[in-house]
Amino acid sequence: MTTVRHPWLHTAAGILVIAVLLFPIYWMVNASLQPNGATVDTSWLPLAPDLSGYRTALADQGAHLVTSMVVALGSVVLSLAIAVPAAYALAQFRLRWAGLVLFGILISQMIPGIVIANALYGAYADLGLLNSIPGLILADSTAGIPFAILICRAFMQSLPPAVVEAALVDGAGPVRAFVSVVLPISRNAVITAALFTFLFTWSDFLFALTLTTTEDVRPVTLGIYTYLGAYVNDWSAVMATAVLASVPAIVLLVIAQKYVAAGATGGAVK
Repeated sequence: MTTVRHPWLHTAAGILVIAVLLFPIYWMVNASLQPNGATVDTSWLPLAPDLSGYRTALADQGAHLVTSMVVALGSVVLSLAIAVPAAYALAQFRLRWAGLVLFGILISQMIPGIVIANALYGAYADLGLLNSIPGLILADSTAGIPFAILICRAFMQSLPPAVVEAALVDGAGPVRAFVSVVLPISRNAVITAALFTFLFTWSDFLFALTLTTTEDVRPVTLGIYTYLGAYVNDWSAVMATAVLASVPAIVLLVIAQKYVAAGATGGAVK
């Protein structure tokens, strides 16, 4: 018995699924180009595109976009500076309590964000870190560090011990071997951890809402929230801000997709 296959059916189904998933993005871009700022009675195509929404968004939310970028990049640097050496130690060193440490890291991932935000608010009030970029970087790193440790450790466990031992025999110290040998080999895992940490921070709303109370330090997610209300009549500026906020994440995902695919599966097999 032969089975009749229709590859075009699978292709059509895939295109349909992708179209459904991408439609909200298309509608966001379409609404941002509408001259009247409406989203309900807007046309399916931006036949008369108007960039006034983007001009308003850049004027009102430009500083918030810069704040989000600074916080996201700072969180990536801090998270990797702590997570990558910790992942290497947990993967390659014979630590007695390594299993317990990993269990604690997994448990920390299950703590609701609102619990962490409320705890940080009291500590930040005493330390003077409210409404500050360093405070947001530290808060967002609480999500990036555990995830980066798990991703990098899974990859570094697959590294042959002989590679590090060869570097040590050649005269390199533990730090030199880690920087010159382990990090280049673990590039895919590190890039994956950096990308997801950036996305966590870039899309953060809870910490931004809890730990900032003024407009001096306000990420773009909170800036979009302030745009919304019962009397919003110009949705083009709202949608334009959403489009601008989506661009960095889309660009990074396109650039780093091959590294993410390799880094996410690199530790699956030895």
